[in-house]
Amino acid sequence: MPENRKQRIRHPLRPSARSRRGTARTATAALAAASALLLTGITPSQAAPRPDAPDASAAGRTPGSTGAPVVPRPVPGRATQNPFMAPNGTSAMHGDSQATNTQPQSGPLGRHPQVTDVGKATSPGDPPQCATATFLRNGLMVLNCGGASHHPTLRLEDPTTLKDLAVYPLPVRPSTYQAAATGDPAVMFSDTSGSYYYLDNHDRIVIASADQHVQRLAVRRDARGRWSFHRTDDWDLRPHLPHDCATAADPDPAGECDPVTAVQADYQGLLWWVSDHGRIGTVNPATGTVRSIHRPGEQIENSFSTGPDGAYVATDHALYELHAAPDGTPRIAWQESYDRGTRHKPGQINQGTGATPALTDRYVAITDNADPRMHVNVYRRGDHPTGDRLVCSVPVFAPGAGATENSLTSWGNGFSVENDYGYTSLKDTQQGRSTPGGITKVEVDPDGRGCHVAWTSPEQSPTVVTKLSRANGILYAYTKPSNAQGIDAWYLTGIDWRTGRTRFRIPTGTGDAVNNNWSPITLGPDGSAYVSTYGGIVRVHDTIDRPGTPLPGGTP
Repeated sequence: MPENRKQRIRHPLRPSARSRRGTARTATAALAAASALLLTGITPSQAAPRPDAPDASAAGRTPGSTGAPVVPRPVPGRATQNPFMAPNGTSAMHGDSQATNTQPQSGPLGRHPQVTDVGKATSPGDPPQCATATFLRNGLMVLNCGGASHHPTLRLEDPTTLKDLAVYPLPVRPSTYQAAATGDPAVMFSDTSGSYYYLDNHDRIVIASADQHVQRLAVRRDARGRWSFHRTDDWDLRPHLPHDCATAADPDPAGECDPVTAVQADYQGLLWWVSDHGRIGTVNPATGTVRSIHRPGEQIENSFSTGPDGAYVATDHALYELHAAPDGTPRIAWQESYDRGTRHKPGQINQGTGATPALTDRYVAITDNADPRMHVNVYRRGDHPTGDRLVCSVPVFAPGAGATENSLTSWGNGFSVENDYGYTSLKDTQQGRSTPGGITKVEVDPDGRGCHVAWTSPEQSPTVVTKLSRANGILYAYTKPSNAQGIDAWYLTGIDWRTGRTRFRIPTGTGDAVNNNWSPITLGPDGSAYVSTYGGIVRVHDTIDRPGTPLPGGTP
């Protein structure tokens, strides 16, 4: 994901030195203009709970909840724990270092669910959308949030009230300044720098910020009970990257800027990082030594995964497994090219895979970008696999209408993929419209020699990073069905991981304010589900633990 999107864009906007002060003022004004363009018609949600949906449904505004409460059916298996990251299910956007998009805790089961949304606007009409949510050992939630007209921030949250306990400013993306200067808000999503961070094994936030630094921060509470973020370490990667990046004073510099896409620890404690323009590097946190390699002509616009056997990185041309040499320099163990198709499809950042590599015990999977149908590609892990490395390449979704810009959900021998084809902006889910949709689960055959489609759900989930609760066997999606009456209702939807059957849909509201726009679902320690939206943060949680109580509206 989530999350928000890339490709270097050049514009004839370079100002003279004498005009740069005026350009800065112009860029500041244009930030507000870009914000207005991006958020036209959106009213941030208010800090108020919204139980269920029958009242809204009776008024003819929002369809009600459907389905029945779920009896938990845990899925067997355990994820390998990265010793240098927080516990699995709490540490990163994709749940863990292996990017399984699974969590060991339960989520809502549909037992009298309640929906609470809290606005997060710090500027009028410009609520910051939050790309990643994680949980400290004390139960508090950490968000990283960004908006069009103000600095991105890290936020420490009370997970029940969604109240800000502390805020830490982060650098503005260069692409935001470019968007401001051009008046094109889509440019804001042309890089993902600052979107990804992780929690380490000491509850510290490690983030690749948009200024080409890796920062490590601790959360502290003073004697008066006030919380704050404190930067404990800062590693400057600019000596190792082209760094003529856009600013408010100069939104179109002449040189190259290579934003840092993501950072994550390996199982030996090295900090790995990847950049938009194909650089893969490490930082030794004990010495500060930085080492890197470059894959010219390749782009890395999503995060990556790490397992006991190394780091897995997908570019817009190939999938790589890498190890670190004794001095920390990344070394390629193997690489596999894939079919990148013939075009940049609507619903993707570039002409390549939109998926972070997803690991299981034996396999790693991504999507390709083939025409006319996208495929789920599953590969054998390890330096010397028995047989071909590629296990299977399974076509999914309709010809000419399949793409994804989200990581797969992976568990056991299964990988599920969501169809994001057709989502380019808010307009694609307005006035009753939605994307073609579909979620498909591909399973590796028991003999490991091929794969098959286990099920396909018709649910329309335009842009979310789905999450599987291993405690209850439910795959959580954030869905927006097409509606002939023009109702733009959004739902937290529970899908049976084993069968693909929809078990329940819980409405979170209507309109752009509850559009998640590439943000993930995150399950909290108390069983709540959280989704960042244009209006703020939505929390869905059960209010009773009583199996067998039907949801209003019956079975979907």
